[in-house]
Amino acid sequence: MIDFIIVGQGLAANVLAHHFHQQFIRFKMIGNPRLSNCSNVAAGIWNPIVFKRLTKSWMADELISELNIFYSECEKTLNTSLITQRQIVKPFNEEQEKKLWLKKSQQNLSAFLNPFIAQSNHLDFKNCYLNEYHGNVEKSGNLDLVTFIKKSDQFFKEDIISETFDYSDLKIEECEIIYKTIKAKHIIFCEGHLVKYNPFFNWIPLKPAKGEIITIKTNDLNFKNKILNKNGFIMDVTDQIYKVGATYAWYDTSDKPTNNGLLEIKEKLKKIIGCNYQIINHQAGVRPSSADRRPIIGQHPKYKNLYVFNGLGTKGVMLAPYFGKNFVNFYLNKEYLHPDINVNRFYDSHFA
Repeated sequence: MIDFIIVGQGLAANVLAHHFHQQFIRFKMIGNPRLSNCSNVAAGIWNPIVFKRLTKSWMADELISELNIFYSECEKTLNTSLITQRQIVKPFNEEQEKKLWLKKSQQNLSAFLNPFIAQSNHLDFKNCYLNEYHGNVEKSGNLDLVTFIKKSDQFFKEDIISETFDYSDLKIEECEIIYKTIKAKHIIFCEGHLVKYNPFFNWIPLKPAKGEIITIKTNDLNFKNKILNKNGFIMDVTDQIYKVGATYAWYDTSDKPTNNGLLEIKEKLKKIIGCNYQIINHQAGVRPSSADRRPIIGQHPKYKNLYVFNGLGTKGVMLAPYFGKNFVNFYLNKEYLHPDINVNRFYDSHFA
């Protein structure tokens, strides 16, 4: 008998798989990667700053510390490069923004806001519209999500079953879970927005947000290892290749790219760069955002060997390593789940 069945094959499932592997927790992962495109579309950016209010992102210090440790360990395990440390370049639209940046960079955001106000040098940012001055966010970057999932699937291939999970084949007994021929002590569902089809956890309050992104090719830009943020983002991937995004839509939960999404991204891009480019890819995915913008992790109120790991939303790359570790320590009876992410906060409204 194994310890866990993990249902899902995206970011959340693979982060848990690595945590389980590190702690010698035996598992099988079951999922159909074609059902959801979210993890393969996302740019994998982590950002410690909420630009709208120029405040620190929730738990940014702890989350970024843990993600650097975790993904660096995964790089060693998978023998590949996964993370790139990048400054986020934020142009100032008015003098007041610059003054607020300076003030907060010397106070509670000193760890993340570079106090040096940069005068935009168009030799360094050829064909980019940066305004006269910009600030730089430190301790930000991105995870190569496609490589992380691909290499993880190869590493865990003996423990992965690529099929659509069939809830009707799940038998729940007091001391074990039986799925077809697999016996496990527990099962954890990492299904993203598709949890709406899960008869055990379809009550968790998700607010899925569809996002679209394009990949472009141009030889008229020259910045490296930067993320330009100006009501959208552009990030270099390899020589002449850049990712651009993103959109937010709550009315459509398909993975199909749309003409409206493409037009929106092109309009964003028009305000960031002024050069010719070729669109080489256009993708869409649905982010599993929660109603209260916090992860939803923990134990089913009735079936004590059923768990959920969901609601990572737009900040999954930041959130997953820390709360994956939190869940493992919860399972091993070392610590409580963080109260802000525990699924039990929704018990009363659904099981009163």
